[in-house]
Amino acid sequence: MKVGHFLWALAAAGLLYIAPVHAQVLRWAAQDDVLTLDPHSQNHATTIALLQHAYEGLTRYDKNFQFEAALATSWEQISPTHWRFRLRRDVRFHDGAPFTAEDVAFSFQRIRQPQGTMQIHVAGISEVKRVDEHTVDLMLEGPNPILLRQIVTFPIMSKAWAEKNRSQNVQDVKSGEANFASHNANGTGSYLIKSWEPDKRIVLIRNPRWWDKVEGNVSEVIYLPIKADATRVAALLSGEVDLLTDVPTQDVERLRRAANLKVIEGPENRVIFIGMDQHNAELKYASVKGKNPFKDARVRRALNLAVDREAIRRVTMRGLSIPAGLMVTPGVNGYAKDIDLVPSADPEGAKKLLAEAGYPEGFEFMLDCPNNRYVNDAQICQALVGMWARAGLRVNLNTMPFATYMQKVLKMDSSAYMLGWGIRTFDALYMLQSVVRTKTSGADGSINQGRISDPTLDNMIDAIKTEVDLNRRNALIRDALLRTRDQHYYVPIHYQLRPWAMKRNVTTVHRMNDAPESRFARIEPTP
Repeated sequence: MKVGHFLWALAAAGLLYIAPVHAQVLRWAAQDDVLTLDPHSQNHATTIALLQHAYEGLTRYDKNFQFEAALATSWEQISPTHWRFRLRRDVRFHDGAPFTAEDVAFSFQRIRQPQGTMQIHVAGISEVKRVDEHTVDLMLEGPNPILLRQIVTFPIMSKAWAEKNRSQNVQDVKSGEANFASHNANGTGSYLIKSWEPDKRIVLIRNPRWWDKVEGNVSEVIYLPIKADATRVAALLSGEVDLLTDVPTQDVERLRRAANLKVIEGPENRVIFIGMDQHNAELKYASVKGKNPFKDARVRRALNLAVDREAIRRVTMRGLSIPAGLMVTPGVNGYAKDIDLVPSADPEGAKKLLAEAGYPEGFEFMLDCPNNRYVNDAQICQALVGMWARAGLRVNLNTMPFATYMQKVLKMDSSAYMLGWGIRTFDALYMLQSVVRTKTSGADGSINQGRISDPTLDNMIDAIKTEVDLNRRNALIRDALLRTRDQHYYVPIHYQLRPWAMKRNVTTVHRMNDAPESRFARIEPTP
């Protein structure tokens, strides 16, 4: 939609926002762009971070990551598999249409479409029934102890708007297919998406009809995806941007010392890891013909042993990471320090394992990595190439921008690849179900791109989904994390620490999911 048409439509709906005298524009820069504006298409952190301003769920997280009411005002559990949600009245979508139970039911059917990757957020829900205009029933496949956390990232879309604009179907990023919802948004959230120029900027403006109160004073947000580290930092230092969330590790101390800036930081709920193809009979892009070395646990263990995580922490990350032995971060239910055993770098031990597996001379394979998504992603991958070389593995590094990279990974066109995974529910099931469980057409294995398939783990994960006894459930989670670790299904590298840099007159709440919420941001006028 062109800007002029957009503003005319807002005025016609009585939604044109006139900012208060002290309202401010927040210019926010990071390295990654969104993949789409379709809220049900991509389980991608940056996309969700921007779209959370426009689209809302039935529940949400508060400042302390405790769930609270959002588009639902209350709920009750009628039976172990039947929940009733009372919907918030007098809520309107950005186009002025009222929010009703029909929109919840429609959004449930839409988010489950197989071409998207957001099904995990409604996994275990078999049906959404409309009871009346402001009541819905969620029917479950089995008891779900984390339902209220799970549906935080179940965005509600207007049924009428989607039908009017022929966007009933979720965008398929893998095929490059797009629809109206891919480039336009219409939610109920605190900000409206005014425009998106891919790889240039996203502009959001305050929603004057939002049902809740904005705590800050930001009337407009301009999000700038700036790939180059030096360019992002220069934009902050020169005053062209107000907030930087992808701070290059080498510049953190420099920015701390800048008189007009401040840095806030905390751990991020994200594991950076390497996945491997464990499905194909012959490994793609490799020197080994007729078989797949990554099907052998000894080879996968060798890759883990050869990695010097402490060197990556010290040199590549400049101290801004925590070496990882698990696929979940501290703070997530199921994490335990006593099982987070980080392997000491042992290239000679890795060589012996490779020889035992039948590869005394090692072998060659390709490692696919993004170069503009995670902190120092390409540099980490370059370090891994050198570390694996000491164990006799010859690795061809293939780096590319994240949007192109994800299309390749989603097509399962990799022998090995880097990803980062945050856990939106703060419960280990989210990782186990998405990343470890055997891939199906639904939420199970939605990002298991190496196509791990372990029936023992599958049974554990399926039991975790419905176990309501917390002691038994946590024991199952522990066993599943241990099996994932000890079978070396992945190569966890580290948990990220995330500093944000900003002008001194900017205040915002640091979020463990690395996703600022502009409703909490405040900019004090400068003299």
